[in-house]
Amino acid sequence: MTAFFASLSPALRRTLALAPATLLLAAAPAAAPITTEQLTSRMSAAIEGLKYLRCTVKAQERIEGSFHQARSIMKISYKPLRIYIKNQKGVEVLWVAGQNNGNAYVNPAAFPYVTLNLDPNARLMRNNQHHTVLQAGFGTIADLLQTTGLRQDLSFSRSFKYVGDSTVMGKINYVLRSDYPQFRYVSYKAGRNETIGSVAERFGCGEYRIFTRNNLTIGDKIPEGTILQVPNAYGRRTIVCIDPKTYLPTVVQVNDDKGLFEKFDFSEVVPNQPIPAEEFSKDNKGYHF
Repeated sequence: MTAFFASLSPALRRTLALAPATLLLAAAPAAAPITTEQLTSRMSAAIEGLKYLRCTVKAQERIEGSFHQARSIMKISYKPLRIYIKNQKGVEVLWVAGQNNGNAYVNPAAFPYVTLNLDPNARLMRNNQHHTVLQAGFGTIADLLQTTGLRQDLSFSRSFKYVGDSTVMGKINYVLRSDYPQFRYVSYKAGRNETIGSVAERFGCGEYRIFTRNNLTIGDKIPEGTILQVPNAYGRRTIVCIDPKTYLPTVVQVNDDKGLFEKFDFSEVVPNQPIPAEEFSKDNKGYHF
């Protein structure tokens, strides 16, 4: 997601001495009891019910053994999908459904100081990031609990449990946690017309670790019969903190077999406040496309 922006800044490509992130649960249970089923259902409904979203996101993603950080503001309008993102270095991305031949406008805030038109799913925008710009907001989080027709094993999505409350930025949050000690890489034989996306959907593991572990490039076709090493789930331990007023996530932390894989902190979240159309225009006077 926002690691793409960090990749444009040499300073953020340095190895970061990042201590493992932890979340401490409060000893007392929630004042108003809630079940796991209620919490997951309400969070999913809150995400699906978004029409507009403003927020600030702090991202930490492990890329080839190092941690990339980025802090970005996001403005998103759904149905049709329109996304504007700007990071702390001034890098801007604008993507609007049905415009620019499906490409994103990118202001790199660096030489050659011209607006780029980039495919959000292609190699240049997918290097050094776990997610695409089209997954900005809470798209990735919804996928953690989603089940599809391709998903063969539902044990990971069923492993989430409400485990109590935690204080996040001074406010009490509900906490969903998945402990999945059976997380590991497994061998998978690619079928006909298989893609990185279809394999990721089968295992619910995300695309990033598939193409990095198997030395693939985004857009590569996978020949039938190819043996891939694929994670059997998204993480070994996953923690999602949820605002009890909006039922939207405030923190998502994923650990795998190597430790912290990614962590996203959402702040200044304003859901469903209409955003004027001009805020999704490259000609907006406040932008630099």
